[in-house]
Amino acid sequence: MKEFTFELSTKIYYGTNIIGEALKKEAHMLAGRVLVVTSGRSLENYGHLSRLLKGLEDLPETEKVTVYKKVSANPQLEEVQEAVALGKLEKVQKVVGFGGGSALDAAKAVAVGIASEEKMEAYLLDGKEPTEETLPIIAIPTTAGTGSELSKGAIISSSFYHIKSGIRGKNILPCIAIVDAAYTWTVPKRITMETGFDVLAHAIESYMAVKANPFSEMLSEKAIKIVCENLILLCRNLNNHEAREKMSFASMIMGLNLADVGTCLPHRMQYAIGAYTDSSHAAGLIALYPSWAQYEFEMNPKRFGQVLQWMGYMEISTPIQARNVFESFLESMGVGYSLAGLGLTEGSVDMLAEKVTGNLANDRLAGNSEIVKTIFRESLENSGI
Repeated sequence: MKEFTFELSTKIYYGTNIIGEALKKEAHMLAGRVLVVTSGRSLENYGHLSRLLKGLEDLPETEKVTVYKKVSANPQLEEVQEAVALGKLEKVQKVVGFGGGSALDAAKAVAVGIASEEKMEAYLLDGKEPTEETLPIIAIPTTAGTGSELSKGAIISSSFYHIKSGIRGKNILPCIAIVDAAYTWTVPKRITMETGFDVLAHAIESYMAVKANPFSEMLSEKAIKIVCENLILLCRNLNNHEAREKMSFASMIMGLNLADVGTCLPHRMQYAIGAYTDSSHAAGLIALYPSWAQYEFEMNPKRFGQVLQWMGYMEISTPIQARNVFESFLESMGVGYSLAGLGLTEGSVDMLAEKVTGNLANDRLAGNSEIVKTIFRESLENSGI
């Protein structure tokens, strides 16, 4: 059996309608001056943000709560810099990320920036790793998708530098993650389907990853089965709260795999797509997956065949069938996107391929020097919607 080491410093609260009790239990961690980083609009409309702020302000140890609520769907470097300046002005001591993966990633980056005299470009462009001076981060996800509450990365975009890249390191792991599935009850259908597929992508890629180990494989199997059973249920009925709870759990445990073994080519490739189209993270993954699945099956039919069996497809024996599985699966949920549908063309392929960076070797396919361009090119031609 393959050797592995697993380390997690995050304290996890998981359940439904648990936010109030969890905040009270962690009141000492929220002492002093707190900055809440969020995307705001829908969370305000549903009253989630105001209730969280009241819960924080009612804690006797909390001195002052400041809010930054301008985070975009793809958090921008300029937004992080603005929130860092606000945090320094207010002399905040703790950062709460509240929202989807964008808000959580932004909060992690902000916690780095407030505690540092370095410019944020040093972390995002030059790869500087955050130090132990990074402010404590409390992550409260409101979607079931990214697993950012348990990952060591903060994905940030910059239209000025034409990049979507990550600030990474163990010091941006949140010290506390409060995963309250009740927040996901108000998430609309398209975002539910997109973020749900992101969970599946994390599960599949962390299983296929070179760094996969017996512990991560166990979590991948569990998450794949949960997603393929419950995402379809939510496609039919968004008010299925039990399915929402299971998706939140699957998303959370895939955060463990993100921190432990990472992902494969689709995630590396999506960052290039997102930098140029400002499309959602999941939309780019969705466009890439049918083609990637075909070649991943071709590379390792036994292992990828196991993934397909866990998804409920028992008789898949060829790469084309593997591709068709994902095309049909995505179209059944109404999210069968293509790169052309996201605004890219054949002329974009070389430019996108040049922007693909990171640990490509975690995917065995990366040994094929032309595979990235091939997948980009074929993903332009998906049936798409």
